[in-house]
Amino acid sequence: MRVLGVDPGLTRCGLGVVDGLSGRRVQMVAVGVATSDPAWEVDRRLLMIADQIDVWIQEQAPDVVAIERVFAQHNLRTVMGTAQVAGLAMVAAARRGVPVAMHTPSEVKAAVTGSGRADKAQVQTMVMRLLDLPSRPTPADAADALALAICHLWRPAGALGAPQREPGALTAAQLAWAQAEQRARAPKRASRT
Repeated sequence: MRVLGVDPGLTRCGLGVVDGLSGRRVQMVAVGVATSDPAWEVDRRLLMIADQIDVWIQEQAPDVVAIERVFAQHNLRTVMGTAQVAGLAMVAAARRGVPVAMHTPSEVKAAVTGSGRADKAQVQTMVMRLLDLPSRPTPADAADALALAICHLWRPAGALGAPQREPGALTAAQLAWAQAEQRARAPKRASRT
């Protein structure tokens, strides 16, 4: 399975393509960053990012596009740009009939490092090790895109769009990710005051 990971951003949008191999091995195919000029109007910036995403999907022919799920941040302007670019990636995939999967940052961190609270440097280091790269991928957006692709490839068997594996064949990182995802989906208990 080939996965295109997209770490959405309006100034820098990380793009990383990873192939899933036998024995839970992963191999980087391509990595890069789609950019737009912050001095331009938002519509021109979105068009530039959209065009670059289209080229990546066309050239890399992924089986799935894995996108970071937008989460609330303190900076509303950053959230808006991130959400808009995530939407562009979804539309680009839909136009070609490529399934889309969304993963939260904590799911991605847990999948590649074993901890949903890992920092950027830990994610970059693990991506480097997992993909047998000579150095950590930079910028962080590129490493995050590769981590998104790995996260999707390592989803537990039976999950939407996940490659099928033999029962119980999860790595420690995959098990930690599955447990983090379960906790995130559990209903919140009302606090008593």
